[in-house]
Amino acid sequence: MKRSRDMEKRSEINSAIEELSLMAIVKPGGNHETAHIPTKPFLSLCYMVLQVLDKIGPTMAVLRQDVHQNIMRLEMMHELNPSMNSNLVEILKSEASKGNTRKRFSCSKAFLWLTRSLDFSSALLRALEMDPKKNMEQIVQESYDATLSPWHGWISSAAFRVAIKLVPDTQTFMDLLKERDESCDTLKDQMQILVSLLVPFLEDVHCILKVYNLDRIKST
Repeated sequence: MKRSRDMEKRSEINSAIEELSLMAIVKPGGNHETAHIPTKPFLSLCYMVLQVLDKIGPTMAVLRQDVHQNIMRLEMMHELNPSMNSNLVEILKSEASKGNTRKRFSCSKAFLWLTRSLDFSSALLRALEMDPKKNMEQIVQESYDATLSPWHGWISSAAFRVAIKLVPDTQTFMDLLKERDESCDTLKDQMQILVSLLVPFLEDVHCILKVYNLDRIKST
């Protein structure tokens, strides 16, 4: 997916804020079964997550690879029929009707794991915004434990435990997230805005996952 030059010049935080500001989950009558999540903006948001994971470093290599593969899977599905697959909920509905939801390489599973990666990113940014001086290794570990660990198998969990020793210190990570000449206070404000947009968005997404019985799936 190609992003505009303007987006590439902005920080990942500001780009994600813009994507979320334009991406409302439409729920006719409050019904999650008939909701609309635009596919391309959602994938653009996930690309921002990839860039944040890159800044954490080798610790997130396994997660980054999973995120990238899941983005590619949904992009390929979208490109097969851009009109029909412009709504992620319709993709979930189609796979459910064919009994393909729980297949290993289903788009439903790709959407599930991308959502969980967004959960992790939201938890990490919230912890950073609340206490920018907190140990980065602790922030990453606590964010992982709260979001991804309950769903990971022992292989992924073991790989994470080994790699977490490679995280940068908190200040280095904050500096990598900032735009040029941006202050730490401004970055904190931007993280707070992003988290305030992410939390309700992800709550709606998790409601949709429950409708399609995806919310309790673990990695094999």
